[in-house]
Amino acid sequence: MTDINLQAIGIIPARYASTRFPGKPLVDIAGKTMIQRVYEQALKAKSLSKVIVATDDERIADEVTRFGGEFAFTASHHQSGTDRCAEVIEKMPGFDIVINIQGDEPFIEPAQIDLLATCFVADKVDLATLIKPIQSQESIYNPNSPKVVIDVNGRAMYFSRSPIPFIRNGEPGVWAEKHQFYKHIGIYGYRTEALKAITQLPPSSLEIAESLEQLRWIENGFYIQTKATDLETVAIDTPEDLLKLNKLLKALKLP
Repeated sequence: MTDINLQAIGIIPARYASTRFPGKPLVDIAGKTMIQRVYEQALKAKSLSKVIVATDDERIADEVTRFGGEFAFTASHHQSGTDRCAEVIEKMPGFDIVINIQGDEPFIEPAQIDLLATCFVADKVDLATLIKPIQSQESIYNPNSPKVVIDVNGRAMYFSRSPIPFIRNGEPGVWAEKHQFYKHIGIYGYRTEALKAITQLPPSSLEIAESLEQLRWIENGFYIQTKATDLETVAIDTPEDLLKLNKLLKALKLP
């Protein structure tokens, strides 16, 4: 991080009881569990002073201990990784910035974490996330890939599972040629005080409608700074995703 006076902690929320993929953090990916791979990638980020796994499950805690990592137990009732991060930071004061690292991206690039951390060099930035230019038509219409529109300063104006903006003078098949669309990369950064504040807010109408927690923050007047990355992330949401990834690793003979 450019500002050496800021202390940043990377928190990896990890729960066992995933609806679509129970036990996901403990699945094997080329000889290592997913949570170990995420942890090891996060340790490579130069901006982080500390990395910790936040979990409500002893099996995950035992695995983190096995590979020499650090964990903190959190309550099982949390609805999001943001809430889990807030509980951890209450127990671990002294950090100015919290980076919420997705526990299902085993090959997250440390450079993405460091890029997100640079957002907080600006004093007025309380919340930040990453976005990526969309190149394919398919991604524009995929509801599982949230889109975002930004203002001239890179602040997020709105997130949606629908294609935004709507291109009035263009057939759907050529929208990517008419406008630069962005998809949201699900890694968040928060100033500690802002993290505490947003987790005290009740769910908002837009959040409920789109099932996107960041809309709660925008709806309550918080700014979300964005930085664009060209690096792709590989998220494991289902057993099918894991099967595809393992086939790819085997074909490429990657470690």
